[in-house]
Amino acid sequence: MRALVTGAGGFVGRHLVRELEAQGWGVSAASGPSDEAYLLRIDLGDEASLIDAVERAKPDVVFHLAAQSFVPESLRAPQQTYDVNVLGTARLFAAVRAYAHRANAMPRILFTSSAEVYGARGAAELPLHESLSLRPRNPYAASKAAAEAILLGEMYSFGGDVVIARAFNHIGPGQSEQFAASSFAHGLAKIATSDETVLEVGDLGAERDILDVRDVVRAYVALAERGERGEVYNVCSGQAVAMRDLLRELILVAGVPVEVRTDPRRLRPSEIPISFGSNLKLVERTGWSQRIALRESLRDIYDDARNKLVP
Repeated sequence: MRALVTGAGGFVGRHLVRELEAQGWGVSAASGPSDEAYLLRIDLGDEASLIDAVERAKPDVVFHLAAQSFVPESLRAPQQTYDVNVLGTARLFAAVRAYAHRANAMPRILFTSSAEVYGARGAAELPLHESLSLRPRNPYAASKAAAEAILLGEMYSFGGDVVIARAFNHIGPGQSEQFAASSFAHGLAKIATSDETVLEVGDLGAERDILDVRDVVRAYVALAERGERGEVYNVCSGQAVAMRDLLRELILVAGVPVEVRTDPRRLRPSEIPISFGSNLKLVERTGWSQRIALRESLRDIYDDARNKLVP
């Protein structure tokens, strides 16, 4: 099997490329136009670059990960987020259709959406399942919901093969410090290697469904191989973890004394108090299961942060 991975230079993309290669796939890794580490460089604003990438990769599956994926950035620049995440996805589908017409073979598109599309729900609607209506509460969530609609609408109008994976929160080594677990780990690593004792944090009351990124990418590969055309699948653990509990686990992993302070600048609007999903549809269709426990993920994240400070 041959794969084209967009966003291959990103946090999830790097893990996905490694997983695909480990499973024996032929992988064409594509990243942004400024990323010289990759032979295939794409610009989601330039359909010609997407057509060229698909033509060169000749994929059986296109894993579409490339996106503006940071919620606060979507609040700062919503139109840019829509252009990249919505119109960029439409351009990619057009490039896949063009390739399919010439090659007489339609690659599957595995689109990585987000649980953010569900928005805030009451306790009666938890765990979140794929048949719920979408209620995006920020531009990032809106962009993912719109991209889902475009892919399914065009698939049914023009033909094609699309599977949508709605990923919940995922963590792991190599994640940007923009995200909570990595931010906590880097802060604790600095405390462990300096005279600092204070860790500034945002909202610790939020509860999230959290998976290790290595389990997430295994789910993506399983869905690419065994997911049903036109269907949506949650990629999640099925349980919620409070951010304060996640931080407590990380502090135990780090083994350092720390004073935790809330920084108002780290609080963001439209916070969803609790979100966790049902992974029953994914499990029944593919046989996927979670392999990496939260404590193991946090240990790897903390070790990664320490190694960056003390090579």
